[in-house]
Amino acid sequence: MAERKDEMWVWTGYFNSRLSRSEGRRVPKEAAIPDPTLEAVAWAARSAGITRMRRKADTSHPSRPYTQEGRLEISTKDALSSTKAESKEGVLQTIGLLLRSQMKDAKASEVQASERGPKKGNRQQRAQRKSFKQKAGGQRKKKFGRK
Repeated sequence: MAERKDEMWVWTGYFNSRLSRSEGRRVPKEAAIPDPTLEAVAWAARSAGITRMRRKADTSHPSRPYTQEGRLEISTKDALSSTKAESKEGVLQTIGLLLRSQMKDAKASEVQASERGPKKGNRQQRAQRKSFKQKAGGQRKKKFGRK
């Protein structure tokens, strides 16, 4: 637990959808993502309006000492006022929902970029798409009128 009452600790395991509630997840599945990073949780907290926070990347949760998941130390007053929540659970759900929407947006843009194919000037990727199946024997057509 936090030593001081004016700060709350937010562990990344609280948002891990691969953990059950009894293993340490504290938000519903709709607000959780698989294997969240500390940077992603910090981004979601900042987009929720929380400005006063510290990152501790090399710490591990007491019930999961085998993983160094990291935690955010957030000002309690700032978190409650910016998210308009009444408790830590409300703050966690707000951060989790923003984290989930960020993941969905990133996946959608990734799919959209892969559907578009390589960019116009990227010669290396464009060369990978070319095929010589139309040519006889896998050879290229000779230039300058020779057959």
